[in-house]
Amino acid sequence: MLAKRIIPCLDVKDGRVVKGVSFVNLRDAGDPVENAKFYDEQGADELIFLDITASHEKRKIILDIVEKTAEDVFMPLTVGGGIKSLDDIRDLLNAGCDKVSINTTAVRDPFFISRAAERFGSQCIVVAIDAKRVADNMSDATGEDWFSDPSMKDVLLEMPRASAGGDLTWAISTHGGRKMKLIDAVRWAKKMEEFGAGEFMLTSMDKDGTKDGYDIELTRAISGSVSIPVIASGGAGNLEHLYEGLSAGKADAVLAASIFHFREYSVREAKEYLRAKGIPVRL
Repeated sequence: MLAKRIIPCLDVKDGRVVKGVSFVNLRDAGDPVENAKFYDEQGADELIFLDITASHEKRKIILDIVEKTAEDVFMPLTVGGGIKSLDDIRDLLNAGCDKVSINTTAVRDPFFISRAAERFGSQCIVVAIDAKRVADNMSDATGEDWFSDPSMKDVLLEMPRASAGGDLTWAISTHGGRKMKLIDAVRWAKKMEEFGAGEFMLTSMDKDGTKDGYDIELTRAISGSVSIPVIASGGAGNLEHLYEGLSAGKADAVLAASIFHFREYSVREAKEYLRAKGIPVRL
């Protein structure tokens, strides 16, 4: 069995690591390069940088951070946030990252993932899925130009949604959780795998920053519907939550931020705990 991965995530804003709840109420969590070195020394399997400002004029900040990190850190590095073009991907890969994470641009133009995978290879294309449980009527959700494309109809949600039957459904969120889309998260994952995605970073908008544990139903639904790796994200508050994400959620990796940034647990402690529970990890 392949080893499960432990992945710290660094949300970067204006050159600093920040952490909040449901993408708001941000507080400073240190220098990203120093954090990256610390996690490398602790034995983290990978690291993710998310550029949460992600505007064009801020791009140089994240490129500089990636370059400095790549000089001293040798674990795989994924960078996401504000990727709008193939040139953005090229620049980040040239700066030293191993994979890029794409959300909003994929939703705006799903065929961008096909073009990116064809040019750079599926192994470096991570599709980020920010998912939120659908209420009976998610009236503030919006559409995209491609919604009329017959080949994409199978990923769309029909609203208002009747609650009869009790089936759980998740919609897609973009723009750092500020915009909801009428897209079924599970069917979207299947489509993105078909288009060439090599991995998913799956974040529960309902759980993000709460420290109440991952959305196990969501994680299991996505993991069970695709054959590429799924990283569970959003809600880790203790080591048992990591175990639940990997075992009950069937994730290939678990992402955590606060519990590592604020030194509640070390990556080493997390791995020793998981190994004792029968989860294969690299020590």
